[in-house]
Amino acid sequence: MKAGACEYEEDGEKGAAGNKKPNGLPIWGNEKTMNLNPLILTNIQSSQYFKVNLYQLKTYHEVIDEIYYNVNHLEPWEKGSRKTSGQTGMCGGVRGVGAGGIVSTAFCILYKLYTLRLTRKQVVGLLNHSDSPYIRGLGFMYIRFTQPPADLWDWFEPYLDDEEEIDVRAGGGQTTTIGHTVRHMLSKLEWYSTLFPRIPVPIQKDLEKKLSEHAAAKAATNPPVASPAKKDWYGGRPEAEAPEKDHGRPQGGSQERSCHDTDRGRELDRENRERERSRDRIRERDAPRSQEFDRERRSDRSKERNGDFDRSKNRHRDRERERDRERDRERDRERDRDREREKERDRDRHRHREKDHSHDKKHRRRDRCNYPDDKGDFADLLEREKHRIKKERKRDGSRERPKRSRSPDKDRRRHH
Repeated sequence: MKAGACEYEEDGEKGAAGNKKPNGLPIWGNEKTMNLNPLILTNIQSSQYFKVNLYQLKTYHEVIDEIYYNVNHLEPWEKGSRKTSGQTGMCGGVRGVGAGGIVSTAFCILYKLYTLRLTRKQVVGLLNHSDSPYIRGLGFMYIRFTQPPADLWDWFEPYLDDEEEIDVRAGGGQTTTIGHTVRHMLSKLEWYSTLFPRIPVPIQKDLEKKLSEHAAAKAATNPPVASPAKKDWYGGRPEAEAPEKDHGRPQGGSQERSCHDTDRGRELDRENRERERSRDRIRERDAPRSQEFDRERRSDRSKERNGDFDRSKNRHRDRERERDRERDRERDRERDRDREREKERDRDRHRHREKDHSHDKKHRRRDRCNYPDDKGDFADLLEREKHRIKKERKRDGSRERPKRSRSPDKDRRRHH
């Protein structure tokens, strides 16, 4: 273990193997927000990608695959989705307090990693992953946002001179190295449209001192080599180019002599550049074979992953097509059922009509029998009714007995 490293002991006691760091990681700062800008955190938690797509990822390795396939920069916002022109003060572009935009895939996955509460072994696996520089970049971002400032040097120091290239800008065009990115995280607070967690002043001074010592030791070991002007990778402005030196130009003389000396100076510059290129080629040729082997291995893994991605993409497309066909079949079955129900309703209505018609016909026949409409029939019926009444009266009259009178004279006269 490096000197000066912050050591952790489980339960406050030394383990049997000596001073050994536990696998669990402490969380520094605000554990609810991961020390993220509130606007960025709000956009992450409300984004459909985080709530739906990333919610389905339950394991560390599934999130690693998601980084490999979908992350292509390390900015907090997607390109062109956030306008900060004209904003000043607390609404400035660096603080990220103004109007939001579309939060990036990288920061959504960064917060997803935080919800998994990574162990030390998993974070080390992120930093040393060989498949994609963006997996490593998100590992460094996770450390910068969650780990105590006093431990940052121990995490980042082995990677200060890492030469693997990474394009951190949304939309591309800001290629840098892992080492440059790590040095920026240790020395700057700004990261495009957001801020890193603040580092206490004593720790920041100690980090700057260590960075200066590291740069001096590197310069003493490797003499500086002229390189083309680089861009300020969080602002996008090119550095000023050093003016060319006029080798051998005299202070006075004719214009023709000055032109001649200028041409001579340019030839010397070209020769110097050629010598520098040849030294670079020799240095690359004498580089360890392990780097070439690592590049080949990364290339092979990339090809395998691309093949796996194509196969998974085809499987996904086949599943989509099968689901579409199943939905069409279900729609056809539902349509057939609707037709059958409609036919059944038509048959029921037809049966009800026939029943009502037969009922009406029966009642009409009964009415014709009881109440004939024809005048001749009615006359006959009336005649029969009169005859019936007359017969009843006659029958009732024959049944009546004559009354007896109390006076014998009256009975006598009645008989006579």
